[in-house]
Amino acid sequence: MAGRTIAVLGMHRSGTSCLVGLLEQAGLYLGDVSRKNPSNAKGNRENSRIMDLHEDLLKVNDGTWDAPPDAVSWPRDLKARRDEIIASYHDSTLWGFKDPRTLLTLEGWLEALPGLELVGIFRHPIAVAESLRRRNGFSIEKGLELWSAYNDRLLRYRERYGFPVLCFDADGLTELIGRLAGSLGLPSATGPLDFFEAELRHAAPDDPTLVPDRVRRLHQELLRAAFN
Repeated sequence: MAGRTIAVLGMHRSGTSCLVGLLEQAGLYLGDVSRKNPSNAKGNRENSRIMDLHEDLLKVNDGTWDAPPDAVSWPRDLKARRDEIIASYHDSTLWGFKDPRTLLTLEGWLEALPGLELVGIFRHPIAVAESLRRRNGFSIEKGLELWSAYNDRLLRYRERYGFPVLCFDADGLTELIGRLAGSLGLPSATGPLDFFEAELRHAAPDDPTLVPDRVRRLHQELLRAAFN
């Protein structure tokens, strides 16, 4: 049976790759994950089997990552695939995974891994919307809608389970994640962590009129809950 499992939660383009990359440096085993792709020079650190599982799961629930269904039901065959993935980590005493779609599919993971430990990360809504515009051609309005859909789930799960959530825009992010890694008991938390490169993070426009009130309120709630 696999040991402790940590799942990283967060919206697309919100620093999840940075968080899980630093946790990997601190000793979290990820297995066979992407280490380089066109939209991320260091890779998104995602297990393709988990990503494909999530894509298929969203499809059978009449949704996609950019058109999230209101609820996700796990059919028996996809639960079996999930369990096979978990079994593939049976020799690992401490392993983890990351895929932004996990925010849409989390209940099924909690069913299989009732001791699943969670950590989250969020980013300024305009920064995310701008990143999605550049990568996917989405309008800023669509990007903000997606930011809200994912981060509302993040906040609700955080309220339910009380796990740490970080702000990707925070100063001293690497040091914050190092302290988080220490609180999680990762074996190399005191070692050098150099995955994050500050120049890859672009500041969000400081114009409150760009963010609808409901989105701003959600962002402020996340800031109040942020690990520091």
